[in-house]
Amino acid sequence: MINTLVCGPRTGPATVMLAHGAGAGIETPFMQQMADGLAQRGWQVIRFEFPYMAQRRISGRTTPPNQANILLQCYAEQVQSLPPDQPLIIGGKSMGGRVASLLADELWSQNRILGCICLGYPFHPLGKPEKLRVEHLQKLQTPTLVVQGERDAMGNREEVKNYALSKQLRLAWMPDGDHSFKPRKRSGRSEPQNWKLAVEHMHDFLNRLMLPDGSDSMTSTQPQY
Repeated sequence: MINTLVCGPRTGPATVMLAHGAGAGIETPFMQQMADGLAQRGWQVIRFEFPYMAQRRISGRTTPPNQANILLQCYAEQVQSLPPDQPLIIGGKSMGGRVASLLADELWSQNRILGCICLGYPFHPLGKPEKLRVEHLQKLQTPTLVVQGERDAMGNREEVKNYALSKQLRLAWMPDGDHSFKPRKRSGRSEPQNWKLAVEHMHDFLNRLMLPDGSDSMTSTQPQY
């Protein structure tokens, strides 16, 4: 059975749907802090797990992620389970954000979502920078925010600056952060500081999407993250 967690006001301006990454579920400190941070700022947040994670939770055995078509179908079903007139932003952590981004343009063209948020996007597999996962990001039409650690091993700042990404995609860099935004001690920053910063960027992005014309959120007047 698919597990979901809901926090934040039902009467909020929009709902944010977040899926987990490949190796950990929806109850990790990272996912909890992202959800709680947005909820405290007035957004409803729904977290859900993919089928393999639901099975892992029941059996206690580590299982690999489902095939891509199953992940996409599961995410689409979660979206379809919500009222069609509910303002919605989809996204997730790492793999979850990638799945959301693959669905985004179809859902956006149907006026089903307002935007997409990727938390630690896996631009390439670990240790394989030549195997890029950016083709759909180069022609993305959906307003999208990618919150990325500067040292992310799946796409750091130096690597990503060379990718020809869509103008609809904005990057918010977490200072000295890794794939979960954790900085090194010598940076003088803490993990909670970067998590709070990530929430602030998401909150700003969501507010801009709620403008009368959501496309305004991606104009040149938007602050560069």
